[in-house]
Amino acid sequence: MEEYYGTTGMLDLDEAPGSDSHIDEAYGLDDMVATFSNSEWAHRSPAFVEVPVETRIGDVVVRGRIDAVFRGADGTWELVDWKTGKRPAGRQLKTRAVQLAVYRLAWARLKGVPLEQVSAAFYYVADDSVVRPHDLGTAEELENIVASALGNRTR
Repeated sequence: MEEYYGTTGMLDLDEAPGSDSHIDEAYGLDDMVATFSNSEWAHRSPAFVEVPVETRIGDVVVRGRIDAVFRGADGTWELVDWKTGKRPAGRQLKTRAVQLAVYRLAWARLKGVPLEQVSAAFYYVADDSVVRPHDLGTAEELENIVASALGNRTR
């Protein structure tokens, strides 16, 4: 995605050049590039790409990186997380949506906009599937999810 939008990804000094070339073949990178080129995202220009975010949720500081941020004509924001795997279903999809909820909250705080002006989506390139969870919750609901997850870890 970085190449498509003319940006560069992060440099990981632990990776040797070419060390992941087998991944391109294993995941069918050429097919994914073709799929992405025909997707709704290919015809839109992101306002930001690979945005590092950090926000406090309850007693925890959560860090992440938003793959792409698009600005709507009405001033709203849409965050997109690219996924190379297949779209999950049911409970697994609901669990993954927490990632989008965190990104959404972090972006709203970063930009000083109401949470309602920020939406988020996953784009599963492997099967050209867009998932836009409708109920990403409030800051308070996220705090409860994080507190519950941390409580489960300590038991």
